[in-house]
Amino acid sequence: MLGVLLGRPGDLVARDEIVAAVWPTTVVEDNNLNMQIAALRRVLDQDGAPGSCIQTVPGRGYRFVAPVKRVEPAAPPVSDGSGRSIAENGQSLDPGALGQPSIAVLPFANISGDPEQEYFADGMVEEIITALSRIRWLFVIDRNSSFTYKGQSIDVKRVGCELGVRYVLEGSVRKTGDRVRINTQLIDALGGTHLWADRFGGSLEDVFELQDKVAISVAGVIEPALQAAEAARSAGRPTNDLTAYDLYLRAYAMVHSSAWQIPEALRLTEQAIARDPRYGPALAWAALCCHRLLFDGRSEDREADLQKGVDFARRALEVAGDDPDILANAALALASFGEDIGATMDLVDRALALNPNFARGWHLSGILRLWAGQPDIAIEHSETALRLSPRARVGATLLTIGAAHFASRRFDQAVPKLLFAIQEDPTHPQPHRFLAACYAHMGLLDEAREVVERLRALTSVAVRGTQLRNAEHAELYLSGLRLAASEAT
Repeated sequence: MLGVLLGRPGDLVARDEIVAAVWPTTVVEDNNLNMQIAALRRVLDQDGAPGSCIQTVPGRGYRFVAPVKRVEPAAPPVSDGSGRSIAENGQSLDPGALGQPSIAVLPFANISGDPEQEYFADGMVEEIITALSRIRWLFVIDRNSSFTYKGQSIDVKRVGCELGVRYVLEGSVRKTGDRVRINTQLIDALGGTHLWADRFGGSLEDVFELQDKVAISVAGVIEPALQAAEAARSAGRPTNDLTAYDLYLRAYAMVHSSAWQIPEALRLTEQAIARDPRYGPALAWAALCCHRLLFDGRSEDREADLQKGVDFARRALEVAGDDPDILANAALALASFGEDIGATMDLVDRALALNPNFARGWHLSGILRLWAGQPDIAIEHSETALRLSPRARVGATLLTIGAAHFASRRFDQAVPKLLFAIQEDPTHPQPHRFLAACYAHMGLLDEAREVVERLRALTSVAVRGTQLRNAEHAELYLSGLRLAASEAT
């Protein structure tokens, strides 16, 4: 793929051209191309100038924009007879040494005999993914993609191909009383061979140590030389209160499920915070819940929810340290509450510097760039989120992409993205608002009227201002909503 791009430096190379050149006899999904471009960027953009050397042209293709210098090829390496090549200095080169190790952590089976403990098993996997994501040399697929395999009969080779990863971690969790046991196995997805298996057990009080043990052991198998160095970077306990942890896990699952459950998710996170006032993940999640209540128009006391949200977000930042998730969630909440957009983008940039594989961080960065009046960058960052999490629920990210196309007056490109976002979560008002405004500006007033009627079944059509800081973008949005609403009266 790099050869195709370098063959036409500076030129736009269409996606279809790349696929035809790289996979001439194979049918591949678009996500495969996205993942390979992302892999090239991870290698080529390290320690380079700001921006990527591979530029995305939304909906069209890619352009290699870095300087290219042609040199004569060196003599081909010779083999040492073991399948490895020998460099001119006599050192053996592992054929995988130049590529970044990649892994997907699949949902662990809940074998507790209690379906109500599913959220605990899911939370265990979430924490292991977070611990692995702190290892800078390891590319980790986001949980939203790996969780699409939940409840399925797993073909590890297929998973590796679909997600573009070399390794797959699977396992099971048994929670009985105050005891937890985790069984795990690491599989090479290319050959389907088992590389390692182990079991970890302990009391609930040791749950965070168990998660770290699993993460460090997997990293050690993939790259033994880095095990000792990376072990020191594992995360500490976010809370010593296991009830607070349980409440947070329940709230986290609710927000990802449906917009209707956000009030209950806020109630649970507030209970967790009452038990541990310095529990960073719960503080940031509570701030986001307040943001959604205000943003969706479902707050029963706007001023109270605004003040609570600001307080939760600022307290989260006080204890965030180097936790990318807390930094990014608090940043989005503060931006929505009116804080300086540049400062909140800096917070998200810091989160992404700490964990470049953070799909949700790229998603939130896309939202902030949209609000800041940078729609093309918003699309690029949102597409990065989709590449890092190719099988996740994509409605929220497509909402950002659709809204960015809307702000750029590419209404025909915005409509399908917004329709998909509505299809994935019909209870979320925001894609309805953008779609109604979009149809109104396109002159499709009957369609705009239908969207407004559906929106009124969810919440009020009217909005108190907008998060869009660009005056032209804001007026485009508000005028479209006004026109759509007037047609529906």
